[in-house]
Amino acid sequence: MWSTYQVVTPILRLSSESGFFLLRLTARLNMNKPSKALRVLLVDESPHRAGAVEQALRQAGHAVAAHIAPHDDLRARVDEIRPDVIIIDMESPDRDTLEHMCCIGRDLPLVMFTHDGDKEKIHLAMHAGVSAYIVNGLSSERIKPIIDVAIARFQEFQALRGELTKATTALEERKLIERAKGMVMKQRQCSEDEAYQALRKLAMTRNLRMTEVARTVITAAELLM
Repeated sequence: MWSTYQVVTPILRLSSESGFFLLRLTARLNMNKPSKALRVLLVDESPHRAGAVEQALRQAGHAVAAHIAPHDDLRARVDEIRPDVIIIDMESPDRDTLEHMCCIGRDLPLVMFTHDGDKEKIHLAMHAGVSAYIVNGLSSERIKPIIDVAIARFQEFQALRGELTKATTALEERKLIERAKGMVMKQRQCSEDEAYQALRKLAMTRNLRMTEVARTVITAAELLM
């Protein structure tokens, strides 16, 4: 029944026949309240289509902060304009455009409207950080829910990235402390608990984090080798 609908995390890919599912998903994400007005950076190769998109955005309560061509310096324009979201409307995204988006997709929600459902293009768009990839689905009544879902998915992805970074940092810090503890055990011929307490006492005395003390111990031990 929903063969024309496919979710590719972190990308939302939709065909023009998936509006009902999109609206249900919007409700499930608790976005039935009116969203704030957004400043949109519109990337479009066609002035005619850009005008239609801009009109649809105005009807949805948003404003186009700027309209640029696909091969303009996207990073520079984003830094200059500081939009809330980027909408890219292209017949078929080329590799250069997708590569230019790689440095943007981690910072802002990216919504791409296209007529190209090629799987390789979808994979490249996902790698570039596109939040929503919509095939043949540009219509005024769908602009708002699509943007809302894209922003929600972007925020969810950012939260997951933050949790992953936090977990990775905690693991690296634990490894650092374990290594320093082993060096103290070897140098003092003491138990694991005694080595840990020695590091902890040094951290408290010097008002430092355990990882900072561990790094200092490791550096000092390496200099004596």
